[in-house]
Amino acid sequence: MNSTLLNPLLDFSGLPRFSEIKPEDIESDIDDLLYICNAALTLVTEPDFPPTWNELAHTLDVTTERLSRAWGMVTHLHAVMDSPELREAYTQTLPTVTEFWTRLGSDEKLYAKYKAIDTNTLTSEQKRAHALLLRNFVLSGAELTGEAKARFAHIQERQAQLTQQFSEHVMDATDSWQLIVNLDELDGVPSDVIEAAREAAQSKGETGYLLTLRMPCYLPVMQFTKNSNLREKIYRAYSTRASDQSAQKEFDNSACMKEILQLRHEEAQLLGYQNFAQVSLATKMAESEEQVIQFLRHLAQKAKPSALIDLKEIREFASQELGIEQLKPWDFTFISEKLKEKRYAFSEQEVKQYFTAPKVLEGLFKIVETLFEVSIRLDKGSTWHPDVRLYRIERDSQLVGQFYLDPSARNAKRGGAWMDDVRSRWLRPDNQQLQTPVAHLVCNFAPSVGSNPPLLTHDDVITLFHEFGHGLHHLLTQINERDVAGISGVEWDAVELPSQFMENFCWEWSVIRHMTAHVETQESLPRALFEKMLAAKNFQSGLQTLRQIEFSLTDILLHMRTDACDHILEIVSEVRQEVAVIIPPDWNRSIHSFGHIFAGGYAAGYYSYKWAEVLSADAYSAFEETALADGSFNPETGRQYRQSILEVGGSRSAMESFKAFRGREPTINALLRHQGMQN
Repeated sequence: MNSTLLNPLLDFSGLPRFSEIKPEDIESDIDDLLYICNAALTLVTEPDFPPTWNELAHTLDVTTERLSRAWGMVTHLHAVMDSPELREAYTQTLPTVTEFWTRLGSDEKLYAKYKAIDTNTLTSEQKRAHALLLRNFVLSGAELTGEAKARFAHIQERQAQLTQQFSEHVMDATDSWQLIVNLDELDGVPSDVIEAAREAAQSKGETGYLLTLRMPCYLPVMQFTKNSNLREKIYRAYSTRASDQSAQKEFDNSACMKEILQLRHEEAQLLGYQNFAQVSLATKMAESEEQVIQFLRHLAQKAKPSALIDLKEIREFASQELGIEQLKPWDFTFISEKLKEKRYAFSEQEVKQYFTAPKVLEGLFKIVETLFEVSIRLDKGSTWHPDVRLYRIERDSQLVGQFYLDPSARNAKRGGAWMDDVRSRWLRPDNQQLQTPVAHLVCNFAPSVGSNPPLLTHDDVITLFHEFGHGLHHLLTQINERDVAGISGVEWDAVELPSQFMENFCWEWSVIRHMTAHVETQESLPRALFEKMLAAKNFQSGLQTLRQIEFSLTDILLHMRTDACDHILEIVSEVRQEVAVIIPPDWNRSIHSFGHIFAGGYAAGYYSYKWAEVLSADAYSAFEETALADGSFNPETGRQYRQSILEVGGSRSAMESFKAFRGREPTINALLRHQGMQN
């Protein structure tokens, strides 16, 4: 049958046909795929079906991979182009999809088939995938029986509903809040932000300037407006989103969070673990929750002296330069920005004029092409929004992978930034053809204003490089076994290594000079301004590090304590008292929008950012050590990094890959040096 005659969710002949997906087709199309998958599962679990890796892959994995890709399209659109119709279709279909994956992962007959495979017949990649698969069967309840198995399945279905609800509440709370202000209330705010606010008001038939809680609006207002009352309003709205402290009680996540933690603890007990943190760490480099806590507290000890100095400087500057004696929570971002401008004689607004989105992409692509011996060019394909572009990565004129880039913030799009896979590299068992990987790269930058290209802050640039690092990990893999290709099979606390590694290039003049062009004059960023940025690189790094440790420690304790579901706010407060030097007000409910741990896969794993930062800083120091005389990077080091870490994906342990690149285990020294916290 001609693929164009198929509903887009059932067409796997090429790239997704995003623009053709209709909400009314989702439930029936997914049901069709589930029917095929269930038939395949029945077949492979028959007593006479041969327990071999290739036969199982050919019959079962081919069908389940199609289901995964189709549901991935739906999930992706739900995150980036939500609508009432799409949300309804997603909500209706989610339980049946969750039920299938839960049943598949815990099927004792299928588990027995995989245990019966003769591992001597497997390649090294297949052996690694097989070992991880058996582990995941256990974590998915395959060894449970009777009522315990049924309860485990119910928990998975209910958790899927709750995490969806949590995420939707945050999105809806963010999108529904808006504030019309007068121009004089925006005194100090950058002109492009003001113009965007004017256009936003105009689009809704309003006069004045419309403010929202989306980051391209929220952050610059908090940084620059001189109006303390306005800062308080927007801070309070942002920090109480989706909580009992918000006026919009219908989006309160309190009950949702409590039930999620209850269910995770019950899941852990069913699997024979003391707490959910132990379940989470079963798939990570860290060996125990105690090791994680020790790591975080050691890092906090290193960072706290710097953080206390940062706070002292803020207080002194506020008093002496701004006449602010009593600091309020909504003042810190504003004061910090003014202090940075005073100390380093530049502002984020000045820097932003040089980072036009097209030029930044050009510079990003240049460093990737140079170091990793690939070429990147625009490609054609169906997208979900006019702002989205599709690119292809090639080496020696051969396709390596493709990625979609969705850069701009908008209504009905989840906040934050992320990379997700569309499909993985796989030597397909059904046709013996090599399937190349495809990824989504999603950000939430400010859209263009008027006829100018979008302008990025330097933090935006770092975010883009971060997500592109994830993309490279997925796209440059040379592993042909799907379950350990790219990011698949990589320990969760090591998966941030390639992303955080890429951030370092945003601080290199040899890179920056190729990715800047002033929005009006087209001139590159002046070297003198870059040196000021570099001098300010570790500005308040102590405070920033403590903030990440606070989030990480809160996360791990919420998933360790058996009574956490009834004491969420108390645990949040206890961690702040231990770690933080700036204590937010009692009504702050930032935990209620902490999507990473309640809806984003980082439960008892948020520490991974700091853990992997140790790995990435150490890995990047290899590039510093081997830099060429002119300051440029040695392509041979790039090749070694690509071959040792990016290309091998999850086909071996992260520690093995790191040692293959560095020749030793990682140390914390490079991280402390990069962040100016050597002590």
